[in-house]
Amino acid sequence: MTVGADGARATFLRSSGPADGDAALWALDLDSFDEHLIAPGPIDSYAVDRDARVAAFARGGRLFRADLAAGAVTAIPTADPVHDPRPDPPGVRIGYVTDPGGSASLRVTGPDGDRLLAGEPGNAWREHGGNIAWGVAGAGAAEFGRTRGWWWSPDGTQVLAVRTAGSISLHLLDLDDGWVDVHWDRETYPHLAQVSWSGGGPLITVLRRAQQHGLVLSVDPRTGETQVHAELADARWVEPIPGTPRHLPDGRVLVGGELAHDGFDARCLFADGSLVTPPGLYVRRVAGTLPRPDGPPGAPDLIVEGSLADPAIREVFRVRTSLGGGGPEVIRLADASPELVTGGDVLIVGGRVWRGDRWAGTLRSLAAPLPYRPEPVLERVTDRRLPAAVLYPAGFVGGGLPVLVALGDGPGAQQVRAEPAAWQERQWWADAGFAVVSVDCRGTPGVAPSFEKAVHRRLADLVLADLVDALRALPGKHPDLDLTRVAAYGRGLGGWLAALAALRGPEVFHCAVARNPVLNWGDLPRPVAERYLGDPADSAHVYRSHDLTGELAEAGPDGPVLLTGAEPGLPGELAWIKQRLAA
Repeated sequence: MTVGADGARATFLRSSGPADGDAALWALDLDSFDEHLIAPGPIDSYAVDRDARVAAFARGGRLFRADLAAGAVTAIPTADPVHDPRPDPPGVRIGYVTDPGGSASLRVTGPDGDRLLAGEPGNAWREHGGNIAWGVAGAGAAEFGRTRGWWWSPDGTQVLAVRTAGSISLHLLDLDDGWVDVHWDRETYPHLAQVSWSGGGPLITVLRRAQQHGLVLSVDPRTGETQVHAELADARWVEPIPGTPRHLPDGRVLVGGELAHDGFDARCLFADGSLVTPPGLYVRRVAGTLPRPDGPPGAPDLIVEGSLADPAIREVFRVRTSLGGGGPEVIRLADASPELVTGGDVLIVGGRVWRGDRWAGTLRSLAAPLPYRPEPVLERVTDRRLPAAVLYPAGFVGGGLPVLVALGDGPGAQQVRAEPAAWQERQWWADAGFAVVSVDCRGTPGVAPSFEKAVHRRLADLVLADLVDALRALPGKHPDLDLTRVAAYGRGLGGWLAALAALRGPEVFHCAVARNPVLNWGDLPRPVAERYLGDPADSAHVYRSHDLTGELAEAGPDGPVLLTGAEPGLPGELAWIKQRLAA
């Protein structure tokens, strides 16, 4: 979902119903609240110009341009299949990438025709082997939340592009064929974690390989020279906040960071070093800005998703950016939603639309109703106040229940959330005759930075200890939990943790199902593995202590762990768990 900067129009993708996976492009007139179908599906993604007057999308490798005001869609001829098309902010030209899996090139089409902006097709890295790519995110970028590899300048006269050739570099490309390199110490700071260019010059965040130190840099769009705006440092790892860095209208640079002194343990926002959010607000992301009612035009409020006091509850807040007495000012607006966007004076949260302080309406939804109405009991347990939850079968009235510890996607993925959609699969398990237990162990975001990062280089030991302690604490309030019958279930890293629990804690965890598990941390993307376990060159013993391959081989096919692949597999997994627990 996107809202134009003038607040006149919103665009979004919508399927025609629960059984239809082909999403179509729609536009919403925010004055009349009329919806208009712009282009039928399948459309996986799209991009718009600054005011959402022009959209670009690819379908089957073909490029399309949509006039969102008139509703007209035009196919634009290109020589090669198109990926990641994006109109420039004025809506005149469209840039796109070709061959993103090989020698990717960046091209621009517009009134002066279609031409190559940057690309080196057929060239190989002599020292590495492989292709040189322009305009793609690059390996490891997604682990920092960066999914793009090129950006338009606000006036549409330049493009900032990633070049991948063994390592990542950045370049400023003029549409008149001039270009300059972006200069920073790429050998010391090889990770390009964040890039934004919405006002002023580009802002980037770069990290050392160990991720314990980073720099927020502003880029001079004429020379490519950089200036340090902020340093990010942590003895474990740096965790940038999505939506930052960004320029504020008054010229300050907004940076996400952590407050870890004078008794504070907080994830906050800073503007040129001044604290913008209160320490009690755990900031998860910055979605955009909104004009402040009766406030100066150059000092809009930030729209922030975060948690205040309870990590299970995610909410949307307005945060004052203007300087003033009394400290940070925060106003709660709504429950959080993945569909959280702003533009002009418009805020959209989960399909609900506000203009200024006035509710304007709600978008139609064709989504099927959620099949279950789960009522998990949320707790904080042990002296570490671990977030935990117990979910019972629907209509449960009492009696001993076997316990299924649901580990989801594992460390780094929050399980205990006060959102019905997060509990649908777990309710299916519960209704099969389990008390489903979820625990956010140390290493999980949402509580505090120290809670999340305590697991550095000792993830397995601390997470297992937290799981065991939480299970032993829960029967005090939940006597129906039968701890003589406990199974664990997870996917990916959650599958790794489930297998780890059954192999190393058989007195507590009697069996485990691991779907698509990570067995060797060396198989993970380098940024993920090194964030938790450090550099394998000097932490080989840490990697060995987290490797399950040998332990699974020793346990054999009749051991306490069932390894499974992709869906569908739930009925077979359920039957296996019941058989093991009965034995």
